[in-house]
Amino acid sequence: MSKVVVGLSGGVDSSVAAAILHHQGYEVVGLTLWLMKGKGQCCSEGMVDAARICEQLNIPHQIVDTRELFQKYIIDYLVTGYESGVTPLPCSQCNRAVKFGPMLQYAKEELGIDKIATGHYARIEYDEKSDRYQLLRAVDPKKDQSYFLYDLTQDLLAGTVFPLGNQTKSETRHIAAELGLKTADKPESQDLCLIEAHGSMQKFLDRYINQKEGDIIDLEGKVLGKHTGIHHYTIGQRKGLGIAAAEPLYVVKIDPVMNRVVVGNKTAGGRSECTVGRINWVSIAETNTPIRCLVQVRYRSRPVPVNVIPLENSRVKLVFDEPQFGITPGQAAVLYQGEIVLGGGIIERE
Repeated sequence: MSKVVVGLSGGVDSSVAAAILHHQGYEVVGLTLWLMKGKGQCCSEGMVDAARICEQLNIPHQIVDTRELFQKYIIDYLVTGYESGVTPLPCSQCNRAVKFGPMLQYAKEELGIDKIATGHYARIEYDEKSDRYQLLRAVDPKKDQSYFLYDLTQDLLAGTVFPLGNQTKSETRHIAAELGLKTADKPESQDLCLIEAHGSMQKFLDRYINQKEGDIIDLEGKVLGKHTGIHHYTIGQRKGLGIAAAEPLYVVKIDPVMNRVVVGNKTAGGRSECTVGRINWVSIAETNTPIRCLVQVRYRSRPVPVNVIPLENSRVKLVFDEPQFGITPGQAAVLYQGEIVLGGGIIERE
């Protein structure tokens, strides 16, 4: 009988992933990562719900303390980024450094199991021609989470199963109800686990970063108002600026050296190109020649055509067909060819 370790957060998606594999005849072990203290789907409440699901499915449940990893790779990463004026994307970092990597290592070394599974909406296929595992979008475009998974390696893809990738969220809910799972009606998490635990990203950051007042200026350097800390702002932000103007103004630049937030109109916030670092080529081998594909610069943004020009040190330059608004240092730029995730990386500061 095949064995698999299923990452259980306590939500309906991971619960159904475990149930599907269990009913397919897999010998399933539930595994929950203890990321941090406090309430939230990933923490105390999640661990209790995950344990209940394992009891209901009659499968073993283990909890692994990964709080130190989470502190190092997520909390410290976020704080350092916001202090320097960028807006880090924690989820892709967490998936590789805290979740998938440690989970697969624990499964192999402690349990002798070489497969893990999660409730992510994405697909993995093996391509014989290239001899590589390919990461693909989920069937359900509204729930597709491939954007957050671009940083997974070939080894991780080879050892991972996504049972929900070929179904919709409504089908997942239906299966949960049909099986009578205790999490069937559990509300979906709408925010990052950090926001759930602290109430808002601002409240979380204020625990670690001292508020330092500075100027909000326009592109000509005119002072329009005051801010309470650059970590409260992100590129493309319009609401909550606390300034009055004849036209809508957006954050177009954050200057950590001068402790200033620069605002301008939407046209001023457009960029025709950007540099992306820490590139991980996931479905294709690293390329040294320019390629043409689509890029997604935010989780909910529309994929747009782009020319990708390889640079040195795992970096590329993206040249957009049309200027793009809200290109934010610290966020991920993920490259697609149809449904296939070619790779991705982190948008660098100008």
